[in-house]
Parts: sequence; structure tokens; C-alpha cells
Amino acid sequence: MFKRFARDRKGATVVEYGLIVAVLSLAIVAGVGTATNALQFLFANNTSKLQQTLN
Repeated sequence: MFKRFARDRKGATVVEYGLIVAVLSLAIVAGVGTATNALQFLFANNTSKLQQTLN
């Protein structure tokens, strides 16, 4: 029974897929945060230029 357990690699595959999903999730969260900051800067910059033009 122990030999069969030692040869079984199905659990390792599940762990590897779990790690891949975790790393991709972190990358997506970091990317969304960066994109949000860039969009806020873009709209804030345009608003200030619009206010300068109207004044």
C-alpha cells in the first residue's frame, strides 16, 4: 500500500495547478490595482486641464 501511495502523482498535479491559480490570481489583482491608479491619474489630469481651459 505504501509503494502504491509513493508512486501516485495525482496529488502533486493538483497542488501544482493550485499554485498556478494562486500566482495568476495575485498577478491579476496587482494588474487591476495598477490599472485603477492609471485611470484615476488620467481622469484627474484631464479634469484639471479642463478647469484651466474654462478659467
